[in-house]
Amino acid sequence: MYKEIKIDPITRLEGHGKIEIFLDDKGDVAHACLQIPELRGYERFAVGRLAEEMPRITETICGVCPTTHHTVSGKALDDLYGVKPPPAAQKIREFIYNTFMFEDHNLHFYFLGGPDFVVGPDAPKAQRNVVGVIGKVGVEIGKKVIDIRKRARNIIQTMGGRVVHPVHCLPGGVSKAMPKEMHAEFKKTAEDSVEFAKFSLQVFEDIVLKNKAYVDLIVGGIYTHNTYYMGLVDDNNKVNFYDGWIRVVDPDGKEFAKFKVHEYLNHIAEGVESWTYIKFPYLKNVGWKGFVDGKDSGVYRVAPLGRLNASDGMATPLAQQQYERFYETLGGKPVHHTLATHWARLIEALQAAEAMVQLINDPEILDPNVRNMDFQVPKEGIGVIEAPRGTLFHHYETDENGRLHRANLIVATVNNSAAINMSIEKAARGLIKGGKVDDGLLNMVEMAFRAYDPCFACATHTVDGRVPLQIDILDADRKLITSVRNT
Repeated sequence: MYKEIKIDPITRLEGHGKIEIFLDDKGDVAHACLQIPELRGYERFAVGRLAEEMPRITETICGVCPTTHHTVSGKALDDLYGVKPPPAAQKIREFIYNTFMFEDHNLHFYFLGGPDFVVGPDAPKAQRNVVGVIGKVGVEIGKKVIDIRKRARNIIQTMGGRVVHPVHCLPGGVSKAMPKEMHAEFKKTAEDSVEFAKFSLQVFEDIVLKNKAYVDLIVGGIYTHNTYYMGLVDDNNKVNFYDGWIRVVDPDGKEFAKFKVHEYLNHIAEGVESWTYIKFPYLKNVGWKGFVDGKDSGVYRVAPLGRLNASDGMATPLAQQQYERFYETLGGKPVHHTLATHWARLIEALQAAEAMVQLINDPEILDPNVRNMDFQVPKEGIGVIEAPRGTLFHHYETDENGRLHRANLIVATVNNSAAINMSIEKAARGLIKGGKVDDGLLNMVEMAFRAYDPCFACATHTVDGRVPLQIDILDADRKLITSVRNT
């Protein structure tokens, strides 16, 4: 007879979800899964909209990563209308986007994922949050976190119009040039961001890497999966957040595929399950074998760990040093330890900050020519970008007037959805024995998904726009009487 344990709601994530854990008669885990009960039907209600509305529509999917959806939608419109942004516009977009990546990665480390390490995975619930982190590291450090995020967000607000749901990306460029009077302030913020990223890596060194118990937890088997990995890389196979080649490596770290975004449907397929609104992408040329890892399974992972594993290095010098130390410390490439994603995230924050400095120091970023309006007749446009949470695809098809008749979004967290379920079940099986469960153990199960920094509001869609619903009617003893299903 199974006994069910629910973690509802799960915490420190974007969106809503719950974990269902089923115990057998010995009190061991028979099965565990992540269930996403919310629906976001953006692919469906985008149909009929004018394409130029999409950067303003898709960014409302999420209040945490709107800059990602706004930017990739702008890139898809460049492709749809056959226009290439002027160099200054390209640099402004990348400057804003790297600023966002830096800010968002710090949000996750200090507010969402970091509390599990800074205050401890089995600390009381009331302490496993940013307040607990500040209590552990000190108020002055807390002020530094708030200050650098505020200044980074000021860049996004100044250039994007709004810090949440920005409005700067237009087909063929951006809405305004870089204001010269803000250049010195932006440059100082970029330089300070590099110093803060270095500081965060030192915090991770002092609190996590110097703690043997934490290192053993990271490299332990319950948080390890041998999967494929995907990420954007430049022509030299270095990590690139804004554009490039989509590269996939196998569980041994060997290149499996490398392609441009227009070929993505040749490599990625999506499966569905009846018990959740999230889809499950897999590598089409390997196939779906279920929720299992290994070379014969088409499951792949994205996000910081996926990007580092799929690349041959970082694109900036300080981040490259950290990249080399990452693999030296963890035994070489690829690293399959899910919790190592937290370290990879801080390395990426450093690259983003270094890129901010490079871009703001490029004189071309001040050029007032920021839009190319030599539009072609629209038909189809595809864009790709690296969200903090992984590779994100926007694909639009329109009539000759630019009105959408199809939209396909493969959102960053969706790419990880199969792996997240696998990680939760493996952690639950490794941690829960003989029916002994406490709050600390359940939080350690949650840590299996939290490392992915999932965005479930972004990730939940339906295949055809319908909303299947099943109502189970139980008696007083929780025995199923009947089920009613809307298919």
